[in-house]
Amino acid sequence: MAEKFPIRLGVNVDHVATIRNARGGFHPDPLRAARAAIAAGAHGITMHLREDRRHIVDSDVERMKEVPAPLNLEMAATEEMIGIARRVKPHAVCLVPEKRAERTTEGGLDVVAGGAALRDAVKLLSAHSRVSLFVAPDAAQIEASKKAGAAVVELHTGTWCEATAHGNQQQARGEFQKLSEAARLAHSLGLEVHAGHGLDFGTAELISALPEIAELNIGHYMVGEAVFAGLDAVVKNMLAAMARGRALIGSGA
Repeated sequence: MAEKFPIRLGVNVDHVATIRNARGGFHPDPLRAARAAIAAGAHGITMHLREDRRHIVDSDVERMKEVPAPLNLEMAATEEMIGIARRVKPHAVCLVPEKRAERTTEGGLDVVAGGAALRDAVKLLSAHSRVSLFVAPDAAQIEASKKAGAAVVELHTGTWCEATAHGNQQQARGEFQKLSEAARLAHSLGLEVHAGHGLDFGTAELISALPEIAELNIGHYMVGEAVFAGLDAVVKNMLAAMARGRALIGSGA
């Protein structure tokens, strides 16, 4: 029987800032959203400080220290971002690939090609934060993440979620198998395993049935659903979906 490890929910508040920035000013405030998410039962807050500051800005990161919960700062492994992270000292740093032209993060970090520069970044950041690498469910990338010194890998679930949303069942099954194998490999190497990108209630429930997954980080879908149901209800519904998935571990379902 597979062991049931605890699973956490990190709420990404980037797109609260997207709405704010559409008009300027201070409303809606990502800090208020973060507090509401934690009050509803979320375990942590995630935010992505991009080079172009398209949603989260530097003052958001600084103010997020007021939230009594772990902060996971997503960022590119640039000199500027490493300097910010070393000053702010968030609980966790997740290194992601970043391109100005993309609407959202399009794939996993190429840790294999990152070489010594990426290893140096991980070493610097590990002095004050848990370092996660956002990677595709690929054995070479996971093994390279271990060699780079990361404590965590976050598996990119976007390809699987997109196939699921479009009803491409064969592709979805194949992508889920890749995620399952990647989670097992990462766990066997001593890496903590997280997952995120494109998750909704249904896919979050399904992936929570993978026993190695310790955390899901979800943002865009939850912010969108909060328009209709409120953030408190959405967080509670997401936690319930994750709990249903976790209950399947060892059940033979």
